[in-house]
Amino acid sequence: MSQSSYIFDVTEETFDRYVLENSFHKPVLVDFWADWCAPCKALMPVLAGITESYAGELLMAKVDCDAEAGLSERFGIRSLPTVVLFKDGQPVEGFAGMQPESAIRALLEPHVSLPPTPYADADAGDTEADISAQVDALLRNGSSAQAIALLQQAMTIEPSDKLRLLLGHAYSCNDQLAEAEQVLAEVTDREAHKLPLKSLHAEIGFRRQAHDFPAEALLLERLKHSPQDSEATFQLAILKLAHQDHELALAHLLSLFQHDRSYAEGAAQRTLLEVFDILGSEHPLTTQYRRKLYQALY
Repeated sequence: MSQSSYIFDVTEETFDRYVLENSFHKPVLVDFWADWCAPCKALMPVLAGITESYAGELLMAKVDCDAEAGLSERFGIRSLPTVVLFKDGQPVEGFAGMQPESAIRALLEPHVSLPPTPYADADAGDTEADISAQVDALLRNGSSAQAIALLQQAMTIEPSDKLRLLLGHAYSCNDQLAEAEQVLAEVTDREAHKLPLKSLHAEIGFRRQAHDFPAEALLLERLKHSPQDSEATFQLAILKLAHQDHELALAHLLSLFQHDRSYAEGAAQRTLLEVFDILGSEHPLTTQYRRKLYQALY
């Protein structure tokens, strides 16, 4: 993983200067890890992505516990990974073990300022296309909370079904699934937006289904060592569907069907058909994977 100006390694000699002193200016997330720890390696890119999304409002320090045993002892680190947030020279939050990105962001939210956005605030002069482009950019950057705030502001000026759909998706990306369902229920012209509503409700369902699944990196590691791991293949497909990555999800589901079609009472075929219905019969992926499914069947 390439380092950025917001992410750095610390030692016993540099910890006080790089972490404690910096924490009086910006919160510092400290990742206690070790090279032998697989969950540490899975969590690190998640923490790095979150740190990058704050664009300098959050710093991240990494402590290699094998090399810096004194720091582990100083802070009472008993299991890895352990993550501690420092602010004003003191630890204010922390957790041990793997956590979903949404839980980590929720932990940080009271302590870390939102980054200044390069996008214009929504006002009466913004078109839905402008706002949609801003929201897409924010969501790609992992800044779902900012996207929600932008859409909520736009909705106070001129509410529309298009904005409600965007807000529902932003809520879903932020794992606020009840809020997503509530705003989607407020869409007025449901027939005109039948397909996006179906897709978003499916996304919410897949996110609920994937809530307790292992992180994607851990599933990929399992499949690297055991390519025929049916559970890991299915869970990875659902994770992809939860993020609307339909093409990769279909590839995983087809692979599962080909090597273990009876898994979970035919879950692969059942989910493939569900995705075809979500995408619609004319979608290129539906055409492509329906043909592949037919070939696998016969």
